[in-house]
Amino acid sequence: MQIQWFPGHMHKASKEIKYALPDIDLLIEILDARIPYSSQNPMLASLRGDKPTIRVLSKTDLADPELTKEWQTYLEREQAVKTLAVTTQQPEKIKQIIDLCAKMLPEKTAANKVIRTMIMGIPNVGKSTIINVLAGRTIAKTGNEPAVTKHQQRINLGNNIVLSDTPGVLWPNVENRHSGYRLAVTGAIKDTAFQHDDIALYALEYLRKAYPERLSQRYRLDPLPEEPLALLEAIGAKRGCLRSGGIVELDKAAKLLMNEFRAGTLGQITLETPEMIEAEMVELTAIREQKAAKQAARRRGNNPQS
Repeated sequence: MQIQWFPGHMHKASKEIKYALPDIDLLIEILDARIPYSSQNPMLASLRGDKPTIRVLSKTDLADPELTKEWQTYLEREQAVKTLAVTTQQPEKIKQIIDLCAKMLPEKTAANKVIRTMIMGIPNVGKSTIINVLAGRTIAKTGNEPAVTKHQQRINLGNNIVLSDTPGVLWPNVENRHSGYRLAVTGAIKDTAFQHDDIALYALEYLRKAYPERLSQRYRLDPLPEEPLALLEAIGAKRGCLRSGGIVELDKAAKLLMNEFRAGTLGQITLETPEMIEAEMVELTAIREQKAAKQAARRRGNNPQS
């Protein structure tokens, strides 16, 4: 699935982030614990170099706790990266970010110098709530839909730490098609940008393999249909998503499934594992090579002397 949702303010914010990064001492990237890889901004990966980075896994109350631990270990293999797993209902744990900033830059802390930090994250990942906890007051507007924050701002957190806030930023081209689906499933993209039954079928294909007991218990289906479409129809029939003639309204059933997933009604679920991502990166590399080969062939065709 190609993401076609990139509001103008996101383009502006991306340019501002690139401009500001050289003056930043430490980055704080808020990730969705349900999709720790897919919620990372590839622009940041290409620009940060070895700049100290705290990756905060938010919404851990909705994610599989065992997989959250796996992801923390996986992410911390990268140089100068530390992780912290939180929920927005854990203010004391969120405040540990301030102490972690000081520990990751001991020379600045010892010299009593200002630590300039930048916080960033995809839309609807809980970034504004975390900022308000760190600041001890309401500074950032919160909301349960993407793209609430539209402008950058600087916030003094005390302890010689200054935080630059940024709008929730996606990117114009999500290369990994799986990441596009996962971003849609978790609510990082406005629902008007995709077909609900499309992402519901993708989610069910994964949930049927990884968490079959959750689906069986929630929707009282035993046995579970094997195919995603048949499973979505069974869920719709069980929950009364019907029109005349007893035909299942797939869009209504899909919305019900997505709402229950996002609310945590299906339980603590993570949509990707480090092993899955490693395999997808191999697939993505092959796709990139194929595209590069085709582009090179077209250039040769347009230049007979080559």
